[in-house]
Amino acid sequence: MQDERLTIETDSRGVCTLSLNIPEKHNAFDDKLIASLRTILREIEKDDGIRILVLTGKGETFSSGADLKWMKAAAQRDEATNQKDSEALAKLMRTLYEYDKPTVARINGSAFGGALGLIACCDIAIAVRSAQ
Repeated sequence: MQDERLTIETDSRGVCTLSLNIPEKHNAFDDKLIASLRTILREIEKDDGIRILVLTGKGETFSSGADLKWMKAAAQRDEATNQKDSEALAKLMRTLYEYDKPTVARINGSAFGGALGLIACCDIAIAVRSAQ
């Protein structure tokens, strides 16, 4: 699954950097990005050439959490749809928490809401001094 809102770079040592790439929206996520992240995480996990995963954000923000337009739209959706979205986010967090490779959250700036869940699910978190 390709999602232009995510970038993947792997160096010769097997360090894979997965970046949220929506700096104009402070790397906020929605249901489609959650699905893409989970798919890509599983693909990276299967790659024997990758030894470690670094999760970060492009721009000045790690992630502001859920996209506000997506959250606002949730108020208009039925309970079953919202339940499905909640379960998808929980599965993403579980995938990252139970990851077979070491994971590092490289916090390049502010992190709020669900972004804190992503950070908490990583093995190591390293932040710039200015991160909030």
